[in-house]
Amino acid sequence: MRILQVIPYFYPTWRFGGSVKVAYDISRKLVNRGHSVTVYTSDIKDENLRVGTAFKEVDGINVFYFRNLSISLAKKKIFITPSLISALKKNVRSFDIVHIHGNRTTLNPIFHHFLKKGSVPYVLQSHGGLPSIGLSKNLYDLFFGYRLLRDASKVIALTRIEAEQYRSMGVPGEKIAIIPNGIDLSEYADLPPKGSFKRKFNIPEDRKIILYLGRIHKTKGIDLLIRAYAYLKNEMKDKDTILVIAGPDDGYLNEARTLTNSLEVYNSVIFTGFISNEDKLKALVDAEVFVTPSFYGFPVTFLEACAVGTPIVTTSLGDTLEWIDGNVGYVTQPTPRDLAEAIYRIISGAELHRRFSKNCIKIVKSEFSIEKMVKKLMKIYEEVVER
Repeated sequence: MRILQVIPYFYPTWRFGGSVKVAYDISRKLVNRGHSVTVYTSDIKDENLRVGTAFKEVDGINVFYFRNLSISLAKKKIFITPSLISALKKNVRSFDIVHIHGNRTTLNPIFHHFLKKGSVPYVLQSHGGLPSIGLSKNLYDLFFGYRLLRDASKVIALTRIEAEQYRSMGVPGEKIAIIPNGIDLSEYADLPPKGSFKRKFNIPEDRKIILYLGRIHKTKGIDLLIRAYAYLKNEMKDKDTILVIAGPDDGYLNEARTLTNSLEVYNSVIFTGFISNEDKLKALVDAEVFVTPSFYGFPVTFLEACAVGTPIVTTSLGDTLEWIDGNVGYVTQPTPRDLAEAIYRIISGAELHRRFSKNCIKIVKSEFSIEKMVKKLMKIYEEVVER
């Protein structure tokens, strides 16, 4: 099968969220199954750099990096890529199916136009991006988003909640397929030695790490996490932990730093900035608990934490995942006290930590491998192409 994957960012651009890694992993696995996989993406590498090439073969994947006219606009997720139009005019009918990752980008209306014109079927996967928060998202949906969803042959939901979100936007149930994220477990077969992350960031060996990993954005609940950590330190008299907030600034770093100062926990909070995949693995191995206060969809970081046996704490703010609470960690009410108490139960209870850790590894192996995800995805592709 000739498959085109469409995503705003791709390898080696890891700092723009878990969807990049998911698209890369499924593309590799599809190539391994004998399919021809092409990726159309932008040339943005990070906030200031371009990838530097128009084409590259990556693990058997044909990746085309279309040049943005403006890096500053691309940082705001406004992509202007004239060369993409000529490529689509020339090549769109050569693909059997197109998989669009992300439901709101300026690239999607261009793809929609040429796919409709060429009668090429496409599936759309929002990666947790459906909630319409803010005027710009509502306007996008009004002019483009609803049409993109309406004309998709299938849409892919990560969870039952996301499936309901698709329905609320007018997508009929028979068009919705639920496929949870998966990870490549071979990447976790040879873990870094414990203590590597602590040594790199000068964290005392006896300090327990509470880890947040992701973009530093106001919607991520980082303020709630910092307030919970302050409650843990000041009200519960914790002296054994350090909070590590690892990830690139997405507009909230200054406010987060200010909050640690006002709550007098700045000496026990480390902001690492963006970290490499290697350092991310070291951080997960050294962490006592992994905390994501708020999320939409199905964060790949949950699976990455589970793959190394690190228990999870999250809240009911945003989406929920049924397999977490009481099995691999806790889902709490979104208050500083509730979040702090859940964290404390895990870091202070050795037997509970061992049980959660064991369950983490068990569930990610049995339910959330990338192979299982790709197998389900291929069934969708085949169903769409055979219509």
